[in-house]
Amino acid sequence: MARRVAEWHSAHVLPDWVPAWCRDRLGAEPGTVLFHARSMSSVFGLRLADGAEVVVKARADDGRAASCVAAQARLAERGFPCPRPLTPVFGVGPLAVHAEEYRPGGEVLRGDSPDVAERYAEVFALLMAGLADVRVAPPLPNPRWARWDHADPGLWPSIAVLDERDQRAVPAYIVETAARVRARLRASGLPCVLGHADFEAQNLRWRGGEVWAVHDWDSLAWQPEAALAGAASGTFAGAGPPTLAPIESSATFLAVYQDIRGRRFTAEEHEIAWAASLWTAAHNARWEALHGDAPVCGDAVRAQAAERLRRGNA
Repeated sequence: MARRVAEWHSAHVLPDWVPAWCRDRLGAEPGTVLFHARSMSSVFGLRLADGAEVVVKARADDGRAASCVAAQARLAERGFPCPRPLTPVFGVGPLAVHAEEYRPGGEVLRGDSPDVAERYAEVFALLMAGLADVRVAPPLPNPRWARWDHADPGLWPSIAVLDERDQRAVPAYIVETAARVRARLRASGLPCVLGHADFEAQNLRWRGGEVWAVHDWDSLAWQPEAALAGAASGTFAGAGPPTLAPIESSATFLAVYQDIRGRRFTAEEHEIAWAASLWTAAHNARWEALHGDAPVCGDAVRAQAAERLRRGNA
């Protein structure tokens, strides 16, 4: 959900600690930098001196990483298509660092039609089923775009890079939508489960019509299942700037998800799913407004909020 910046060059992008860390944890120093991507984490694709190709990920240590990597490892062990962690999480100064296998290739599946929604819903249902019996400490705090349960002052979770900007740039309808959604979600007593909270097209790769890799396991969250499914039903089509899928496609996503999971949502869960489908879009619309970006999510929220709020009883 964070904006991403990618760089593709040589070893000058590597922090000073990386060579020794790779030697100590992976048995060889980097020989070639395959890629470097930076968002909320710094991600380095490396070919080591012994020929092994790995990905090293480093992010600010907020206490979440160990649980996220442990859950990712369990899914990989069971054959779910995600990169297999090669190390647990280690602290490097203020950073949480781990390595995982390099799983290149595949294509982004683009589109936001009901047919595309069905394919993404199938993957999300299998992902959630795989996490259902994984026991790790809840990865809290939740990612900021799924943190409607925060205890910070005000409507939004505290995010310095956003809070320091002029909040008058955020349209009133975005603020109103977020407030109504947050109130509905906080009123729910549904139990929390482990789930992927950044289920966007850009984080999946497909080969021959089958999912090849699901990435971004830093973004696991601890929220009600219906809320996680609802959020994914809204975000799945994001292949570039974050977006909000059409209502019909979100409805298809949720129906297919329930079919594969083998149970129907209760009336409460249906409402929470639809409410959650708006929270991430409102977060992204705020980001757009505060940065002067094109209102991709902002326009979608303006067009869809009334119906999604109605379905969410918000």
